[in-house]
Formats: sequence, C-alpha cells, structure tokens
Amino acid sequence: MPPTIRRAVIPAGLGSRLLPLTKAIPKEMLPVGDKPVIEHTVRELVDSGITDITIVVSSGKSLIQDHFRPNPGLVDQLRADGKTAYADAVEEVVELARSGHITYLDQHGPYGNGTPVLNAARSFGDEPVLVLWPDDVFVAEVPRAQQLIRAYEQTGCPVLALLPMDRDDSQRYGVPIVKEDLGGGQLRITGLVEKPEPADAPSEYAAIGGYVITPGIVDELREQTRRWYEARDKGGPVGEVYLTDAINAYAASRAVYGQVIRGTWYDTGNPADYLVAQMAHALAHPKYGPVLRNLVHRLDNSTPDSTA
Repeated sequence: MPPTIRRAVIPAGLGSRLLPLTKAIPKEMLPVGDKPVIEHTVRELVDSGITDITIVVSSGKSLIQDHFRPNPGLVDQLRADGKTAYADAVEEVVELARSGHITYLDQHGPYGNGTPVLNAARSFGDEPVLVLWPDDVFVAEVPRAQQLIRAYEQTGCPVLALLPMDRDDSQRYGVPIVKEDLGGGQLRITGLVEKPEPADAPSEYAAIGGYVITPGIVDELREQTRRWYEARDKGGPVGEVYLTDAINAYAASRAVYGQVIRGTWYDTGNPADYLVAQMAHALAHPKYGPVLRNLVHRLDNSTPDSTA
C-alpha cells in the first residue's frame, strides 16, 4: 500500500533563545553528536517513509542547504587523500537528502510558526502533512513521525504529539484539553491551553513538537492570516500567526487527537536543554560514552583547590 502521509514540513526559525550563538550559525545546524540537529529530524522523516520534505527557511539559513547539497570536489579530495570513510559519510548525507526529496522555500508573511506551514501549503492539495520542528531530537525504537502517522491512519484526523508532564512544568507547554482516553496512548482532545498555571492545567500532558495537519487546519491558518493583514491595515495590534491557534479553532467543532509518544525527547532550542541533549547523545555513544563517564567520575571525586 502507498504511504498515507508522504509530505512533511520543517519550519526553520530564528533561534532567538540561543543568541548570540545563533547570530551567524542557524540553530538547526548546531551539532548533537556528529550530526546537526536538523539532520536528526530529516533522518526521522525518511525512516518513517516520508518522500517529500519542504524546509521553510528565513534569511541567513544557507548553511542548511550547503549541508545537504552535493560537494563532489570535497568528496574527490577526500578519496584522493585516502579518507574513504569521510567521503562516504559526506555522500551518505547527500543521498539522505535525495531520499527525502528535500526542497527549500523562503519564508514570507506574518511572524509566527504558522506562517511557514502556510507558505508550504500550496503544494499539499488534499493530503495530510507532517510538521516537525528542527530543534527537537527524539530517541525512540519507533520514530516519533511513524507513531504520528499510525495515529492518523487510525483516526483520519489531525494528530498532535504529546508527552506526560509534571504539572509544575505546565507553564512551559501547550496543554491539551482531553475529552476521551481511547487507550494505547491515543487521546481525543478539544483544544490546547498555552502555558497555563499548574492549577489551571487541563491535563497532565504536554504538546511537544510534532503534528499531522489536514486541509482544514490549513484553512484555519489562511483565516488567521487574513485577519492579521486586516488588523495591520487598520492600524490595530497584529500579534503572530500560530499553528496551535489554528488547531484550537479547528478542534472547536471537529475531531483532533493526541498521541502520547513512546521515546525520549530532547529540546535543543535553549542552552540548558541543548547541553542535556549533547550529553545524553555522547553518553550513549560506544566510543565517547566511556570517556565522558570517566571525566564525570574524576570531577566528582576531585578535591577543590582551597588555594584557588
């Protein structure tokens, strides 16, 4: 059977939470292990059967294209120098981009994470589409994207990736309003509350990066954008165009589901979580893990220099 979902959008944002580090280097190109973070996302999509990936970029993101673009001169030089493994690694990334049929689109329109999705929507037709943020890394036996696709196949409706959360952390996330628990980690939801106080959180789940969106969600994004321009033209406050607002508007009258993802999520979009992602990836590496564990052991057992 052909895949039910073959398209995906990766919106490449500004990376303001990591400034000044991301002033010259796109946050999507910061390494987690031996790969830039966006490559982890692309690999997840390709491993889940996605064959058409659109990366929506803003200015200053050319390094993303350079990473996935063929570089035959570099490969020839590496092979001439006997560095076969490095040449193979460079070519493998290019083949990954071919498998995902990566195309790039310049972002234009109002601020907000819904705008890049709408920019790419003209190629969607009536197809469902995956949307993944490029600063998330998931470690899972079954890729997060594949879990979302399965949930869509079971429901035929928009799906959000969810994780259990501690209520004390509710102010960091969008928290779903759960109407029904269908089992197997699948929840019928009627909306999201953005960053509520712990006492006001409608559930103990957090909406994290990952969506299956349908044409109805795109229609809501178009309506939001229309209202944005209307408000701007009248000189009123305009705000931003958010994907979650479109999902909320859709969920008010139509079915939306959440899928609790089995796996470990690493958010690389802020300094502390980025360091955690780096450390976790390194500790899991068969070569680098023992080196780091030895370093931590030595630091834990060292005696502070009282003369310093």
